Amino acid sequence: MERNRYPLKLTAVCKEIIWGGNRLKSEYGKVADLDKIAESWELTVRHDGMNVIENGEYAGMTLGEYLGEEANGFPLLIKLIDACDKLSIQVHPDDTYAREKEGEYGKTEMWYIVDAEPGAKLVYGLKDYDKDSFRAAVADGTLERYMNAVDVKKGDVFFIPSGLVHAIGAGILIAEIQQSSNVTYRVYDYMRRGKDGKLRELHVDKALDVIVDYTEDEINAIRYEDGKDDNALANCRYFKVDRFVLDGDITLSADSSFVHILALSGEGTVGGVPIRKGESILLPRGLEATVSGKGLEIITSMAK
Repeated sequence: MERNRYPLKLTAVCKEIIWGGNRLKSEYGKVADLDKIAESWELTVRHDGMNVIENGEYAGMTLGEYLGEEANGFPLLIKLIDACDKLSIQVHPDDTYAREKEGEYGKTEMWYIVDAEPGAKLVYGLKDYDKDSFRAAVADGTLERYMNAVDVKKGDVFFIPSGLVHAIGAGILIAEIQQSSNVTYRVYDYMRRGKDGKLRELHVDKALDVIVDYTEDEINAIRYEDGKDDNALANCRYFKVDRFVLDGDITLSADSSFVHILALSGEGTVGGVPIRKGESILLPRGLEATVSGKGLEIITSMAK
């Protein structure tokens, strides 16, 4: 069934995880009956989370219901992540490995640092990687010496192709754009225990199957493999992500793909629909809309 097209304001799906904080509630307007919100899924068409449309003719309908057949294999998952504590050290497989082992897509992703406390760090790749030494370090709890820890600040971007070992550190708020997959191989988790009191599961063998020791040039080649322009944060085979800070109007066109708009600060309108910090609007495929604002910072994402 063909649906009418207009800018769809979406209700986020909130997730509680042991490392989460309270900023998504207190600063970004997320509402959930949870002690803490680690992640708000701003764009999701998955069995474990589905956005609901807030406005207009289709208010109350799930995004999957609205999209119909287009919901099958929906390509992107977009999140805000509030890391009050550090996340596990992990890696994601590529499409081929993930489909063979997990029956799902692999995961390439991108992080935009929305905010970071002074001294905040994250893990981005490895130092002196050797498979046998790496496995031994997992067993004896010394894996951190192989991690490439980098300082982060607001506005930084980190592109994470499948196979790159990574971990978000404490005190970082991130906008994450990724393939619509939650296949994650946890390599190390600082001996933390879950709510059940048990050590969190590790996936060392699978992780060692998929780890790639990338160079910076190799990462950037993948990040911009479809070209680079002034606003592009990434333009890879799976998605294009742009950042704009508006003092006036721009026109966005959802020609070959939907366009997701995530507001990180300020307020404005998308095709006349109000948007403010922490809110998301989706332009369905085939729709064009004017985005207006003064001091409105947005990240726009489209699938390939």
